[in-house]
Amino acid sequence: MTKKSQGKLMALKLEDKKLLVKEVNAVAVESISAVAAEYRGLTVADMSELRVEARNSGVYLRVVKNTLARLAIKGTDFECIEESLKGPIMLAFTRDDPGAAARVVKKFSKEHEELKAVSLVLDGKLLPASDISKLAELPTQDQARAMLLGILASPATQFLRLLNEPASMLSRTMSARGNG
Repeated sequence: MTKKSQGKLMALKLEDKKLLVKEVNAVAVESISAVAAEYRGLTVADMSELRVEARNSGVYLRVVKNTLARLAIKGTDFECIEESLKGPIMLAFTRDDPGAAARVVKKFSKEHEELKAVSLVLDGKLLPASDISKLAELPTQDQARAMLLGILASPATQFLRLLNEPASMLSRTMSARGNG
């Protein structure tokens, strides 16, 4: 088999390209954040490891040719990332947790310097790649709920202590008088 015929086997057919664009577009429409990252230099094993981490974190990760990626994000909140689509780029989308994709890319890039965030999008706003730490530090949905519950519960707890205080003071006073 010649190299030319091998390349033809590897190339996507038009119908496959259309399905890929449709799939990525459907994910982009439902997502709230995305990270575009350059993966040049990562091995197949590295990419497999990254895909597993992404899947476990609820992140949709896809390596897509730039021309197909441009078609896929057209008409979505992620159209602003179009200028970043140069060279070997992978897209990581997240639907529920705005910081999930950034956390996956940031964590993986600590051990694999070849993975570099190129740009980020949050709620349709393009952010510089240098903001990946800020985006990665956003609390998860469960963490945000716990923080909210703590804030809501704090005044009620203080109010109950305030209501209990006169009875406690009376009890301590009576106890001290009885012992004295």
